[in-house]
Amino acid sequence: MSDEQERLRGLLARGLDGDEAAYRGFLDGLVVRLRAFLRRRLTRAPDEVEDLLQEILLAVHNQRHSYDPAQPLTAWLHAIARYKLVDCLRRRGRRELLHDALDDAPELLAAADEEARDARRDLAKLLQTLPPRQRLPIECVKLEGLSVAEAAHRLAMSESAVKVGVHRGLKALAAKIRDDA
Repeated sequence: MSDEQERLRGLLARGLDGDEAAYRGFLDGLVVRLRAFLRRRLTRAPDEVEDLLQEILLAVHNQRHSYDPAQPLTAWLHAIARYKLVDCLRRRGRRELLHDALDDAPELLAAADEEARDARRDLAKLLQTLPPRQRLPIECVKLEGLSVAEAAHRLAMSESAVKVGVHRGLKALAAKIRDDA
C-alpha cells in the first residue's frame, strides 16, 4: 500500500472516530485523486468532472459507515467511484461512451449490467414478501415512475392509500434488509 493510501486510510479512520479535521483532510486528499481519475476518463465531457466528483464525494460520505478497515481503502473507494461513473455514462448514453477514452468501459458496463440484473432479481424477491397494498404502490411509484395520482387511478386506491402503502412498504423492506444483514 502506498504512503498516500495509508495516509488517507488513517485520516478516514480518525474521521470515523469523530475527528473532523482528519475527515476534512481525507476528503481533500480524495478530491485530488478523484479529479485526476475522472479527467482521464471523461475527456469528451470535462464539464461533467466536477459534478460527478461531487456525486462521488457525497456517496463516500453517505456510505462511510460501510467502510471495513480490514479491507483496502482503494477497493472501497473504487467501487463507489465506478458506480457513479457508470451512472454518469449511462445518463450520457452509450453512443457518447464509444467516443470517450475510457479504457475499462466494457468491463465497467458489463459488471454494472450483471449487478443491475442481480439487484432487480433480489428486489423482486423482497417485493414478493410484501402484501399487495404495499407492493403494488411501490412498483407503480418507485419502479415504474408513475405519479401518486396515476398509481392511485391504476390501482383503484386513494392517493393517501398509495402514499401510505409506499411508506409502509419501504419501511418494511428496510427492516427486512437490516435483519438479513
